[in-house]
Amino acid sequence: MSAATRENVSARRERLLGDQPGAFAVARHVRVTAQKARRIGDLIRGASVEDARNTLAFAPQAVAENFSKLLESAVANAETTEGLDAANLVVSVVTVDEGPTMKRWRPRAKGAANRILKRTSHLTVVVTPVDTTKGGTR
Repeated sequence: MSAATRENVSARRERLLGDQPGAFAVARHVRVTAQKARRIGDLIRGASVEDARNTLAFAPQAVAENFSKLLESAVANAETTEGLDAANLVVSVVTVDEGPTMKRWRPRAKGAANRILKRTSHLTVVVTPVDTTKGGTR
């Protein structure tokens, strides 16, 4: 089912996919800095789903587990809502945006306090069939 045949198309889907077939998954408020998450997102962008799974399975960074779950969710969305085959999917878009920052305080010497910033991120993974990507596969 393409986005054009849907009755209700969300603004997020319209922004990420337009009329192209594909699916996406979003994880919000993930407790990792955006800078650390972008390092892993760059590894899987443009890769086939199987290559991305293998890369994430052996990446030592903790956020790789979040991306792995997100990738599986996007693939499941593509299979159930769009009727696409998981073997023909490629990770077309990976975005990492900054989420809200929690401010905490740590006591220091002489009654002073230092600020601790606990940063969060919003992760988005978009998968599309191989033939709809602009540059093909790697």
